[in-house]
Amino acid sequence: MVNKILSDKATRLFIFLSCFLVANALIAECIGGKLFSLERLLGFQPHPFSLLGEDGLTFTLTCGVLLWPLEFIMTDVVNEYYGPKAVRRISFIAVGLISYAFLMFYLAIKVPADQSFWQHSQVSEGIPDMQTAFSNIFGQGMWIIVGSLVAFLISQVLDVWIFHKIKKLTGEKGVWLRATGSTVISQLVDSFIVLFIAFKIGKGWSYQRVLAVGLVNYAYKFTMAIVLTPVIYFIEGCIERYLGKETTHKLKMAAMGKESE
Repeated sequence: MVNKILSDKATRLFIFLSCFLVANALIAECIGGKLFSLERLLGFQPHPFSLLGEDGLTFTLTCGVLLWPLEFIMTDVVNEYYGPKAVRRISFIAVGLISYAFLMFYLAIKVPADQSFWQHSQVSEGIPDMQTAFSNIFGQGMWIIVGSLVAFLISQVLDVWIFHKIKKLTGEKGVWLRATGSTVISQLVDSFIVLFIAFKIGKGWSYQRVLAVGLVNYAYKFTMAIVLTPVIYFIEGCIERYLGKETTHKLKMAAMGKESE
């Protein structure tokens, strides 16, 4: 029975996509505590600017944004072939496992550190206290965790809904429109929900600052959604070659709640 299930190409593909989505989301959450300069990454010197009355803004982003555009692309791929129920189920699983991961991080932080060796083992590398370093890397604030998980879940559900609304209007055509359109809208919601919960509620930011920082973050996400549009066609081409035209057609029809012709 198990061998029969695992020998089915469509099933193997679904397992791979599900694992990738969950792992990608978990990794994004884990590395989200590090901030980086987009300008320096691209080889430019940061030039602070003002937006909505907020001064000193730069394109300083969390490392999590390096993975989220790809997360939404893969969400659209699952949506295309397996439908909205599959995406929602994967999203809930991802939220559950991320919550579990943060619980384990919390327990690991609270476990008494070894002081005879580990705690000061990296002094020569410029890290005087490994316990403090470990706690700061893995111990993200509760409001940031809650904001991130809520934003992820809401944006995923919204992405699925918009994707299928556009697909019902365009049919099989307009892959770029439904994929990119659903992503740019869901990413907009994601950007502001996480900032509102983590920094407005959690740290007392003004609405003006939330809006300004959110627009800066969204500018990056919007650009990446457009730039990565060709990746959708590449992935769909790979899937069609792997499954065959007949199977991909049947999957797409089933994803839309239609019987394959």
